[in-house]
Amino acid sequence: MSVSKPLPERMRPDDLALFLGQTHLGSRLRSLMQAKRLPSLLFFGPPGCGKSTLALLLAKGTGKTFLRLSAPEAGLQHLRRSLSGIEILVLDELHRFSKAQQDFFLPLVESGDLTLLATTTENPSFSVTRQLLSRLHVLRLRPLGRTELVELARRGAMDLQVEMPDELAELLAGVAHGDARTLLNLVEYVAALPSDLREIEHIKAALPEVLVRHDKDGDNHYELASALIKSIRGSDVDAALYYLACLLEGGEDPRFICRRLILSASEDVGLADPNALQLAVACQQAVEFVGMPEGFIPLAETVTYLALARKSNATYAAYLNAQREIKLNGSHPVPLHLRNPSTQMHKEWGYGKEYKYPHNYPDSWIQQTYLPQELEGRRFYQPRDNGEEPRLTQWWRRLHKIKKTEE
Repeated sequence: MSVSKPLPERMRPDDLALFLGQTHLGSRLRSLMQAKRLPSLLFFGPPGCGKSTLALLLAKGTGKTFLRLSAPEAGLQHLRRSLSGIEILVLDELHRFSKAQQDFFLPLVESGDLTLLATTTENPSFSVTRQLLSRLHVLRLRPLGRTELVELARRGAMDLQVEMPDELAELLAGVAHGDARTLLNLVEYVAALPSDLREIEHIKAALPEVLVRHDKDGDNHYELASALIKSIRGSDVDAALYYLACLLEGGEDPRFICRRLILSASEDVGLADPNALQLAVACQQAVEFVGMPEGFIPLAETVTYLALARKSNATYAAYLNAQREIKLNGSHPVPLHLRNPSTQMHKEWGYGKEYKYPHNYPDSWIQQTYLPQELEGRRFYQPRDNGEEPRLTQWWRRLHKIKKTEE
């Protein structure tokens, strides 16, 4: 193989026996290699775990004509021209295709005219259309383990004809975060250093900033965001700040984090501390104004505040209760006295008749029915006894004679 190719490409195995990792798929892969007809597959996993390598191994093993393309570089016109006479398509980054583009494959895969071996780093439940996903067998791949990465580092060093001490192999395996491509790029980087700088301490100081890898387009993106919000909900300040740092240091778009914090302020803190939503919105404005990297400062303040704040999801739950009612029974007609009599005919029909304007009465309140007749007396909102919510609902409870024991 040409030494002009990058090391990760040169090290791509041409035999399943040389493939490292994914031992949980071993028997499945061997069965696929021996199958008379290869089904269409979707390889899902983080970067550098071997998705494309396995797809190519399976495609080559069939002896059929195959083509490898990357979704970002292949529009539909390009695909139509390229697929003539092709029996197997290895398509990288399927998630980069729009839903309309993904639909292009439906009749081809359905009829068996084309076997699709696609890869994605994004959760296919969100990134692949339901119709196409139902026609693909999904294989979920894992990041490579430390032992597998160490072995790969040694193989890469052998290819480059450089020494790879155990301590150095362990170091590179540790900073590669399960990514074989990152590891082999690091091996190539180290091999290019002058011989007097290949000591372990020099290499630690010379390594590029790859110590943190965060796949903004992959499953890790959602897992870290979920962990951040759940830590805030659980009032664990330290965990919340840790996951915030994971996101930011991994290059996450701070606007995405701000959106999640604004939602958390409403869903999880709610009326227990109404200032939380104001702070979250102010955080979004501050981050937009100051930019990064300093934007971590208002983000850290907001995450800390939300984690420390008293919690109530009463308004969130109240909306879900109202939503459930509509889904089960549909929406009921608005009572006539609440309808706006904008025309003479509306007045004749009784629109607005007997409506009582609350500001004309003491305390700007008067007993009046607002819900449709079928729902009179229904309670969607159940206040919590946390933080500011008891104070905010005190007057409302008195007006409606709602006792705390009813919660």
